[in-house]
This record gives sequence, structure tokens and C-alpha cells, in this order.
Amino acid sequence: MSTKNFNRRQFVAAASLSSLAALSIGTPVLGSEINSEFDSGKKEKPTWKKVGNAIYGAKADETGPIGGGKGYKNIITSGDYTVDSLESLIDALAKAKAGQVVFIPGDKLIDMTTFIYIDKIMLKIPEGVTLASDRGHNGSEGAQITSDGIDTPGMILINGANVRISGIRLEGPNPKRYLDHHKRSFGPGGPGHTYYYKFPTSKGILCKFPDLEVDNCIITAFSGAGISLQAGTGHHIHHNLIHRCQYNGLGYGVSHDQASSIIEFNQFNENRHSLAGTGRPGCGYIARHNVELGISLSHNFDMHGGRDRKDNTNIAGTTMEMYNNTFLGPQRAVVIRGVPQDKCDVHHNWMPTHKDAAAAVRAEEKTYTTNNLYADGKVS
Repeated sequence: MSTKNFNRRQFVAAASLSSLAALSIGTPVLGSEINSEFDSGKKEKPTWKKVGNAIYGAKADETGPIGGGKGYKNIITSGDYTVDSLESLIDALAKAKAGQVVFIPGDKLIDMTTFIYIDKIMLKIPEGVTLASDRGHNGSEGAQITSDGIDTPGMILINGANVRISGIRLEGPNPKRYLDHHKRSFGPGGPGHTYYYKFPTSKGILCKFPDLEVDNCIITAFSGAGISLQAGTGHHIHHNLIHRCQYNGLGYGVSHDQASSIIEFNQFNENRHSLAGTGRPGCGYIARHNVELGISLSHNFDMHGGRDRKDNTNIAGTTMEMYNNTFLGPQRAVVIRGVPQDKCDVHHNWMPTHKDAAAAVRAEEKTYTTNNLYADGKVS
């Protein structure tokens, strides 16, 4: 199968144009040392800035560029099982044991639409197994796994600890915002949640087990969440492009329930909230060296509070830390909708479109916003 088959959904174009288009929006380049961490032939917007001895914003590590792809150093190019169809993929995942790799060549397209709609199938990855393709290797875009069904409860179900998903493109059915539907549901005299949830939603990866790793992937077009971390600790989401998850009312790049994670070196764009959490005890994340490319329906990084859950508390997660991220858009960067059980630290971020902490962050007690770089070179 040749890569020309991917034109069915114009996935490559959407991934490259819609999310990188935000980089063309002009932001003043400030007078200290600056650098860009994107691999492109065009002059890109800087992603970090050095002021004195401090680095503000997202700076790539030795593993490769922010967002993964070309130049990423941990690309998988083969496996214990090599598959080229949904049937062979399901069979290989059923046989694979911990430590083994199920590999999909980068020129393959696996369409799950009819299987999800009729058979309610999800890809189930056992404990310790890696599902991989080769995004970024010798020009490969990575294998594409897709669903066109608006009602896609999940495409990949994690069935044990220490699972890795690497180098694939996971495309959901719904990149739209549906603003009118949200307005009808919740506007004055609207029918509310029951009516709103009559319209089906979609999710990409579902996980209740610890230590999930998702790296070097493109995840797009899920109205619910691209990655739904329902439970477990030690999750590591890094070097991905996660975008166009923007259904109004939901629309999360990575969501957390009673789960905690490290989220780093990702590109985000066109999500409602790129990172979100229910705020229940045990919910939290460390977010560092991520870049918000500039388009967002609402604030970028979120944590719900007790008022959202209606559980008679004001708890908004347990522990959060957000540092060395770059927020290029006009929307508020961080909103913590209550009080963390421990704390939320927001520091060393670069927010060139916000004049100060009050414009960039909205929070209550136990959220500490210090030492960030704002518009006009202001550090506070």
C-alpha cells in the first residue's frame, strides 16, 4: 500500500498545515537569546528564550525535536510481529507477550470504522507490549489507524501496565467544534446535559493501568479525548503532535481522572483543552517543554474542581507542575478550577501573548505562579 492512500482524509495535510499554521502568526522576537525547536525548512517561531541564566519556554532534549517525527532518536523500525491489516493486528496483539513489539509498516492504513460500528471492537494491548510504527524514519509518516464513525467509544484499550505506543498516526472521526450544539444544549432555556450527550463522542486511547508510554505519535480528531488516562500512575506522554480535539464541552488532548502523568516535548494545537483533569484526589500531572502552537477553543491546561463534579468539595487535583512550556496563543494558558490537595506550581513558562500572571493563569489557593516570561520581556 502506498502513502497516496492517506489522501482519503488528507491526514498528512491536516497534521502539517493546521497545527504549524499557528507558527506563522507574528510574535515579537525579544532581545535575548532565542531558539526554535522545530525541524522545518521555514523560519519558525522561537520556542524558548534565555534571560540571564534562566531558560523560559520549551527546549528540545537529546531525544529529538518537540513533537517527534524526523530527528527523533527512539524510532522503532521492526517488531516480533509485522502486520498489515486490522485482522492481522488483532491476531498479533492477542498473541504478543510482555517485551514484544507489534509493528505496522509506515505505509499502511488500518481503517477500524466498520469494526467499531458493528462489532464494537477496540484494539487491546496486553501488559508490557509495544504497538509501533516508524514515524520520522527515512521520510515515513508512520502507519495510520483511523475511524470515521462519529460514535467511537475508543480505538485502543490498554489492558495492562508498561504498554508503549510509538510512531503511529491515530485519527478519530471528529475534528469539529459544534458550537451551535453546545449553545442549544446549555443556553437560556436549553435542555442541558441529556440533550448534549445524545450526540455521540469519540476517544482514542483508554488506559486504567500504570506506566503507559505514548511517544512520537500524531493523535487527532477526537471529540472526547485523544488520550484518556482513567487511572494509574507513571504515565509518560512525550514527543507527540496532539491536535484538533476541540468539540465544545469536551475536546481534550490528554485527559486524567484518578491518574497522574509526565507530559513533555509535545506540540498541541486546536484542542479545547490540551491537558485536562477531573480534579478528583490522585489526579495530577507534570507538564514541561510542551508548545501550544496558537489555536485553542478555550484555555490550554486545565484542572477541574469540586464545583464541576458537584461533590461538595473544592478539590482541584492533587499535585500539578507546569514549567518550561511555551504558550503562543491568546487564550489563557492555565486554569485551576479549585484548590489542589498539595499544590500547583507554574514557573519558567514563556507566554509572549500575555502581559502578566493575571492574564495567563486563573486559579485559587495553592497555585503558585512565579518566574514566568510574559510579553515585552517581563519576568515575574
